[in-house]
Amino acid sequence: MSDEDPFDDLDIPEDPTADLDRATQRLTVRTEERRYGKKMVLVEGFEDEGDIQDLASDLKSSLGTGGTVKDGRIELQGDHAERVRDLLESKGYQIA
Repeated sequence: MSDEDPFDDLDIPEDPTADLDRATQRLTVRTEERRYGKKMVLVEGFEDEGDIQDLASDLKSSLGTGGTVKDGRIELQGDHAERVRDLLESKGYQIA
């Protein structure tokens, strides 16, 4: 009998239900105008705030912009609503 695990080579995520969680959430993406006419994209509707920081970081680096996580939502600087929708859908999230 071999000590090797036949499943070692498979790329199985730590939490196989994470993609399912993403698919069941319906996020909203909207643009808001802040002081001095600056645009801000808000991503809301997260049920679990577990990986919201990682997602915000991924979005900021993909867009090359600043932002923050505040009150259970992601706030991104600039008018990037369409691109944010595309990025979230490519990660498996549903957009309302």
